[in-house]
Amino acid sequence: MAADNGQLNALTLPPKATHSATVFFVHGLGDTGYGWKPVADLLRNDPGLDHVKWILPHSPKRQVQANMGIEMPSFDIYSFGFETDEDETGMLQSARLIDELIAEEVKSGMDPTRIVLGGFSQGAAMSLLTGLTGDRRLAGVVALSGWLPLKHKFKTLTSKHAPSIPVFWGHGKIDPLVKMQHVETSAENLVKELGMPKASSPTEAKGLSWNLYDNVGHATCTEELDQMKEWIKNAIPALPPTT
Repeated sequence: MAADNGQLNALTLPPKATHSATVFFVHGLGDTGYGWKPVADLLRNDPGLDHVKWILPHSPKRQVQANMGIEMPSFDIYSFGFETDEDETGMLQSARLIDELIAEEVKSGMDPTRIVLGGFSQGAAMSLLTGLTGDRRLAGVVALSGWLPLKHKFKTLTSKHAPSIPVFWGHGKIDPLVKMQHVETSAENLVKELGMPKASSPTEAKGLSWNLYDNVGHATCTEELDQMKEWIKNAIPALPPTT
């Protein structure tokens, strides 16, 4: 939920070594940052990420039209078919709130090029929107089981940095919620509309790393998380010790 000052609350997991990079990870519909703590803890077990602080925001609660108007942590989704109008106002407001969290991290001294922004499902959509339209050149964006929001005008919203920001995109081939045709169109937009190059391997933090997983629905899998971990390590590697 949003804090009293209008900013998002977040769960913060401190680095295990000298802090030199930060990962923001945004949860999916109806979840909170705590839902992704086990994944963050798993990734934090890798010594190659000891230098990383993890920030897991909690989305504000809203009524979700696509879920019978039930109030839950979300920006509003009009239809899970993604064929209707999108909640542009809500999405841009959510992007602003996430960007404000990033701004606080930058204000504390973290270089934007040492920040990765990622998310799952609606969190993936918001990460793409925030990361590729913001003024800062981030180290990268992670999108798991997500889609490109506001696709009909996304190109007009993107920043000059967007084509050069690496994107790790992972998706289950049998996702019943965010179907393959929507995801493939999203990826094509990044490559054809924005001019984003394609990565040469799943873990290369350059261009679009486009990864599909067999027998995986609207969820993650071990292979995806392992590849994402290595991609993050390449996007924000540990810095050599200062002398």
